[in-house]
Amino acid sequence: MPNFIFRHALLPDGWHENVRLSVEGGVIARIEAGVPGGAGIALPGMPNLHSHAFQRAMAGHAERRGPSGRDSFWTWRELMYRLALNLSPEDMEIAATQAFIEMLEGGFTAVAEFHYLHHAPDGAPYADIGEMAARLAAAAAAAGIELLLLPVFYAHAGFGGAAPLPEQRRFINTLESYARLHERCAAQAPTGVAPHSLRAATPPELEALTALAGARPLHIHIAEQTAEVEACLAWTGQRPVAWLLDHAPVGRNWCLVHATHVTPEEAAGMAASGAVAGLCPITEANLGDGIFPAAQFSGAWGIGSDSNVLIDAGRELQMLEYSQRLARRGRNMMAATAAGLYNAAAAGGAQALGLAGGLAVGASASFVTLAGDDPETALAQAVFCARAPAVRDVWVRGRQVVADGWHPLASAARARFDDMVNRLV
Repeated sequence: MPNFIFRHALLPDGWHENVRLSVEGGVIARIEAGVPGGAGIALPGMPNLHSHAFQRAMAGHAERRGPSGRDSFWTWRELMYRLALNLSPEDMEIAATQAFIEMLEGGFTAVAEFHYLHHAPDGAPYADIGEMAARLAAAAAAAGIELLLLPVFYAHAGFGGAAPLPEQRRFINTLESYARLHERCAAQAPTGVAPHSLRAATPPELEALTALAGARPLHIHIAEQTAEVEACLAWTGQRPVAWLLDHAPVGRNWCLVHATHVTPEEAAGMAASGAVAGLCPITEANLGDGIFPAAQFSGAWGIGSDSNVLIDAGRELQMLEYSQRLARRGRNMMAATAAGLYNAAAAGGAQALGLAGGLAVGASASFVTLAGDDPETALAQAVFCARAPAVRDVWVRGRQVVADGWHPLASAARARFDDMVNRLV
């Protein structure tokens, strides 16, 4: 039984000294405190609860104001569609491998991949309907990250069952074709269910998808943009989160991604349901979405890298905390300490991925290390002061995948990725 001994370890109830983790079959089998001889600072690996891996290829290429003079999420989406229509299965695997390596180097040890780029460029299914999903699974295996595959159901361009747009053709499924896709995905990796949004799935379709999910993770984009809220009000007379809470069995296996524009009553309903608020602070800032009222939220929450414009768990936490400070004009809004902030994100992320979370018996032996003598100061510096990811070493299910800040495939993967981006973007 492999043993790992750390001078300091962040357990669910806080910092402990001289901690030995005993690992069996990739899972923490025993935790003992007061064991001498340890070194370094261990944190639970951070789950990434929302990623679109292929969008890593867009990073830095959408930061120019368009001819209209006013850019928004909706103009950014046009650029994303252009990329999506040109990616081959090989390109998907290259982009995902790069994104997953950067996640590991940035402290994420598991990822929920919200996967909607399913079909060939003309919209026809591949001979293997799960071809693109298989590429994601291959990328995750090569990088060494735990994967929750979330095949996305996308059927409509707007509320009320509007016909999809031509540029969305690679995303589109019926309930019947989605069932085949989901079965194929489940053969590749642990799998949940992901209605893209209330815009993209009608109420009867959402009901069928909820039944398909059962107790498995169910993730949905919701209330990300004010235009989405206004369209939902026009269609139903309710705001998106209010409608969802009233019409779906939202519970602990649900992750409401973004939920940026919520009223206090909607936020209270989310918390009472037990669902996780899936926050992607860097992407939400990059797209100009708005600020989720996280400091007032009493429910579970976690972080994701979404568009993968910048991949670093510490920077996501920094952006989240700083957004709350700016909105409320105060300091230390999300937690009393960096450890409290980190543990809350790790717990919510694990719940969203259906994992046992934290450094605890029965959880995956997935952890990261920092350098330093004072663990709270080292973690605070990693979140708020580091000029690059402060993660030193990373283990996933007991196997080391990053050493001294570097993944062994980083250089080769980056060369393939750069060639692909130069060709496509």
